[in-house]
Amino acid sequence: MSSLTAAEKIYFEDVLDMSGGFVLNFSNATFDSFFISHGVEIYDDDKYSINGQSKARRLRAFWEQDPDEIVARVLSELLDKYEAICETQGHNLKVNVLQKCRSTVYRLSGNTRPDRAATVDEFLKVRVDTLNLHKLPIEPAVVEVIESRLREAELVANAGAHLSAIFLCGSVLEAVLLGAAQQQPKEFNQAKSSPKDQEGKVKRFNEWSLSELINVACDIGVLKPDVKESSHGLRHFRNYIHPYEQLRSGFTPDEYTTRICFQVLIAALANVAGKRNCSQL
Repeated sequence: MSSLTAAEKIYFEDVLDMSGGFVLNFSNATFDSFFISHGVEIYDDDKYSINGQSKARRLRAFWEQDPDEIVARVLSELLDKYEAICETQGHNLKVNVLQKCRSTVYRLSGNTRPDRAATVDEFLKVRVDTLNLHKLPIEPAVVEVIESRLREAELVANAGAHLSAIFLCGSVLEAVLLGAAQQQPKEFNQAKSSPKDQEGKVKRFNEWSLSELINVACDIGVLKPDVKESSHGLRHFRNYIHPYEQLRSGFTPDEYTTRICFQVLIAALANVAGKRNCSQL
């Protein structure tokens, strides 16, 4: 049996939308195929029906009885599917819940990972004014604008205007990725995830959304996968520029949120500059 705790199960129940007996948008057939791809007979093995016949009940029986390794693989792919659904259907990503679920998958996989709080505290020691933004592969004139926005973001954050700071961080991320795309047009345009218009042609860079820039940047190796995930978190917070988006989420960013967004941005800048660590930029 897996070592999922009661609290961890609650997070997965939430993010996988299991309250009505369903699991995400799976049909019975696609649910069966999904598990078969992992070597699990979710419908043919009676042990998975001990709690009932619904998809949610079978998933619960699976994670209660199967070992950590296979449970981690299955849950990891389910989280990927959840993110894809949110991305393509315009749903709000449950960033905090998703992060907790990802941490659980790491634990089930047998990977060691530093305590998140400790990691964040150490990460936050990096300050914007230590960055050498001229290492970024973008036009020098754009670098000056980015430097100005970063300093303004620090000023408003120190004044307690956390939403304003997050909006500025999101705008810098978009500008840097757009600048990188303009410097590497062939790589960005030929990526499988490059956004297409109705005629199947790759859109012009100025028509790309921040989400599309992040995804393609990761696909071609400009952003690391972990930085991609965090960058989408910053993007979701940036979308609070629309009041109804913030109202729907019921979330108000605070100082901690703002500081994390700063450091997500710094990590992304380091990746774009061809560095893995913030201290190298």
